[in-house]
Amino acid sequence: MIPVTTFAGRTVAVFGLGGSGLTSAQALLAGGAAVVAFDDDESSLAKALAAGISIADLRKADWSKIAALVLAPGVPLTHPVPHWSVRSAQQAGVEVIGDIELFCRERRQIAPGAPFVAVTGTNGKSTTTALVAHLAASAGLDAQLGGNIGTAILSLAPPREGRIYAIECSSYQIDLAPSLDPSVGILINLSEDHLDRHGTMEHYAAVKERLVAGVPDSGEAVIGVDDDWCRNIADRLEQSEKRVTRISVRQALPDGIYVADRQILRAAGTKSSPIARLDGIGSLRGQHNAQNAACAVAAALALGLSPAAIQAGLHSFPGLPHRMEEVGKRGAVLFVNDSKATNADSAAQALACFTDIFWIAGGKPKTGGIESLQHFFPRIRKAYLIGEAAEDFAATLGANVPHETTRTLDRAVAAAARDAAASSAREPVVLLSPACASFDQYRNFEVRGDAFRQLVLDLSGVVSRKNEK
Repeated sequence: MIPVTTFAGRTVAVFGLGGSGLTSAQALLAGGAAVVAFDDDESSLAKALAAGISIADLRKADWSKIAALVLAPGVPLTHPVPHWSVRSAQQAGVEVIGDIELFCRERRQIAPGAPFVAVTGTNGKSTTTALVAHLAASAGLDAQLGGNIGTAILSLAPPREGRIYAIECSSYQIDLAPSLDPSVGILINLSEDHLDRHGTMEHYAAVKERLVAGVPDSGEAVIGVDDDWCRNIADRLEQSEKRVTRISVRQALPDGIYVADRQILRAAGTKSSPIARLDGIGSLRGQHNAQNAACAVAAALALGLSPAAIQAGLHSFPGLPHRMEEVGKRGAVLFVNDSKATNADSAAQALACFTDIFWIAGGKPKTGGIESLQHFFPRIRKAYLIGEAAEDFAATLGANVPHETTRTLDRAVAAAARDAAASSAREPVVLLSPACASFDQYRNFEVRGDAFRQLVLDLSGVVSRKNEK
């Protein structure tokens, strides 16, 4: 744990006592602060009490005696309306921050030279963050992995010189980190997402931009420039004389890092030099993972890793669960868990990797549905539709793609496995890439992906890819 000493001797309110909120309260206490905590959920309050955290109804608090409100990232800060705890703090002139901000302040105070790689973007954040940590660790460096990837940042080992932090940052967390200052900031890509929280695409992009804008002059901003939003951000940062490394998987760059024919190259002027190859690395299949890898490689170079160490680390990267995870095979049929694909843009990355797809899609729909995926429809042998989005998806697929409304995941897996095995396809793939959130049927995408994995492994004759390796 990282004791937060920057609030020692002062009182801090904490609202939202899930994983990161509870850890924040414990870290503040360990650093000498007084903590008053609250949550709307009774079970979270019980967990906090059991952990020795003082509970008080913040609606009745004397905010004049509170130095800061530490807000859990899932609690609304601005849209659709600020949470009542935020309004109370703001009316009293109390700053509202999150656990990433607490880490930033602690790092600046005790080990400002500790390398801090912060990663954001609409898609690919977790894979890129995990890959940065893996490249560093496989090169023998002390690498800490956390943030939005699932490990609360304040539960990591305390900052010290030479200890590297690879931290995934959601837009919610960035919104609560006004002094975010990574030594390497990565912005992978931007597309429409979380507008229920941020209101407009412009505001969403502006929040994401803060992560790379906060990189100090001695640091490096790594920005994917294959979409207009990120390209404009890169232009603005360069005009403000920030050091920017541009990343592309769609075109050769005159300056920056790009991918061509599964090779990562660094360009400077008229010369390009190879850094690493992605051939045969199943955990980094597809153009989206090439973008993730190129961003991670840029960070690794900034951390001082050699191309040889980077290549070795890429080859040994195991990938992440629920992100193009090869679960198993039955005969020629490959089963792939891409439950993390909670929007159409993310699902597009998976659909682009295969040509004979038995596609399981649906869940709680997001804005735009799957209209943007129509150019992938010729790759889909049949679709199996689940959850709330089933009818809308069926209407979009129409007569262009054979489809079956199975409603539930277990029925979808059984039907897709049956049809894939009976098909004439040389390399059929049963792909869970839902293009939807999971909340209509599952607590989160991880639970949905776990369910898919177990359903596949329970099929007769399936050989686990883990066992193959």
